[in-house]
Amino acid sequence: MSGATLTSPKIDLDYLNARLGELLNLPSPTGYTDEAVWALCRELERLGLDYELTRRGAIRARLPGLEANPARAIVAHVDTLGAQVKAVKDNGRLELVPIGHWSSRFAEGARCTVFAEGGGYRGTILPLKASGHTFNEEVDDQPVNWRQVELRIDAVTHGRADTLALGVDVGDIVAIDAQPEFTDSGFIVSRHLDDKAGVAVMLAALECMLREERTPTVDTWWLFTIAEEVGVGASSVLVPDVAALVTVDNGTTAPGQNSSEFGVTIAMADQTGPFDWHLSRKLVQLARDHDIPHQKDVFRYYRSDSASALESGADIRTALVTFGVDASHGYERIHQNALFDLARLLIAYAQSGVEIERDARALTSIRGFTHQPRI
Repeated sequence: MSGATLTSPKIDLDYLNARLGELLNLPSPTGYTDEAVWALCRELERLGLDYELTRRGAIRARLPGLEANPARAIVAHVDTLGAQVKAVKDNGRLELVPIGHWSSRFAEGARCTVFAEGGGYRGTILPLKASGHTFNEEVDDQPVNWRQVELRIDAVTHGRADTLALGVDVGDIVAIDAQPEFTDSGFIVSRHLDDKAGVAVMLAALECMLREERTPTVDTWWLFTIAEEVGVGASSVLVPDVAALVTVDNGTTAPGQNSSEFGVTIAMADQTGPFDWHLSRKLVQLARDHDIPHQKDVFRYYRSDSASALESGADIRTALVTFGVDASHGYERIHQNALFDLARLLIAYAQSGVEIERDARALTSIRGFTHQPRI
């Protein structure tokens, strides 16, 4: 089977950047994603795509293929890192715990919003010893951990009772400002590019396929999850017909890694183990065939929607394609060329032929089962 279209897709980069900018400016730490879900659903409706939601708001939209099975899925997550109020302190400020895994080093100095029963309050996350005029060199000696920072609310509060009176209390969620900047050189610098850039890439690929009337080879589900940063991710959004899942997320450009801010980085393994041998190599070959710049990498301290899908019991092939991020889970930077190339790869995948036709059934005989080279 093949749904291949020979002409190269014309990705609308302005559309991609506009969707990314909108998402970055919409707070959505894990546990506080409702408005981001609404925004995505409005965009899917504008594109004319049918979709459905899980109870908590994960989205799945189907782009019908030339045949129904073995269905494919592409997934990214709209939730981001954030924080939560651990305690209201005697000085009226807030002790925090992180949502997701990120260092308090990157929280220091961040502007943010705490969403409280009494409304949203702006504030700044500061180290406990924030004043050099008071603490001198002690500001440089303070340890780096979440017990060493506090949230200063931009409201009149002289102590714990005043803060509680505002409606601020333990458990309130804190969203960190993204502060996005799109540079003339093509770099995008912002918090939360993980994984709002992945969501924007998926939307750009979808927009292109619909505009150019490109039909996938088989039914392709476009999934948007809401709790990847805490390990839940794609655990409850798959449909039974899906045989292969390609996750779109960030790659880490750092010493010792093979990722790049340019081209597509195809992950061969993460901390949960190797990705599917056949699916990963298919994506590499598609990148070669379509002249898409790419590289491979292995991530030691990393997991994604693919892991949560497998851990939920899904018997599917999984792969991970990424855009290289500098300073991941910090103040991140990517280049728009990587997003452009990644959207091209997703379209190439959606229109590629099916090599393992037995995957259309969850259980069957050995006939048609795959081989791997012995030599």
